[in-house]
Amino acid sequence: MSVAILVGLWLAVRLAKKIKISADEIYDLAMWSVVGGIVGARAYEVFIINWSYYAHNLSTIVKVWQGGLAIHGAIIGGALAVWLWSKKHQADFWQLVDLIAVVLPLGQTIGRWGNYFNQELFGRPTDWAIGLPISKVNRPVGWENYTYFQPTFLYESILNLFLFLGLILIYKKFKTPAGTIAILYLLGYSVIRFFMEFVRLDLTPTFGWWRLPQLVSLIIFVLVIAFLVRKKVINFFFG
Repeated sequence: MSVAILVGLWLAVRLAKKIKISADEIYDLAMWSVVGGIVGARAYEVFIINWSYYAHNLSTIVKVWQGGLAIHGAIIGGALAVWLWSKKHQADFWQLVDLIAVVLPLGQTIGRWGNYFNQELFGRPTDWAIGLPISKVNRPVGWENYTYFQPTFLYESILNLFLFLGLILIYKKFKTPAGTIAILYLLGYSVIRFFMEFVRLDLTPTFGWWRLPQLVSLIIFVLVIAFLVRKKVINFFFG
């Protein structure tokens, strides 16, 4: 995550020249958005995903180094922090979130490798050559007799890399309405996360056949499409 933040910060400084924001302003914005993202990611994990555990282990809530950061919470917390920063500095919120939306999937591409080193968030058992060996202590209940699991961290890392390449190409080569890149990021990542949830084995609340991150991704996708239709932004792209 530290590497992801540093690389993202470096790229954000370079891209910020397009919207005439100085490096010092990017450093300040990064501090706000990173703190907001971490707080949001932890709050989402604690109070929405796994409160049944944390309610009986309150002292572990602050131990973010032990894992438990939800990307949907990070997006919400980070966006709120950016909005507050934009109000304080009288900056264009949508230009800022477009900039961050370009950088974010690159950070996710790198950050997902933390799941590899922590042996977490892997998928169902597999006999594929790229199967990830998981130590017995880290295998989910009911799957103790399997050794190799699908490396969902790798799938998502690669897909996020493609998302990043697409977004940065659009950001640098095309003049789009403010907020377009952020919207495309939400659409792209929602699709990625929706399908990844079919494979992942980690514990999360479920609603019928739907896992919570999957349901949230579907809701975000539908809301964004509805917004585009309402604002007739689709006509901008497809004439």
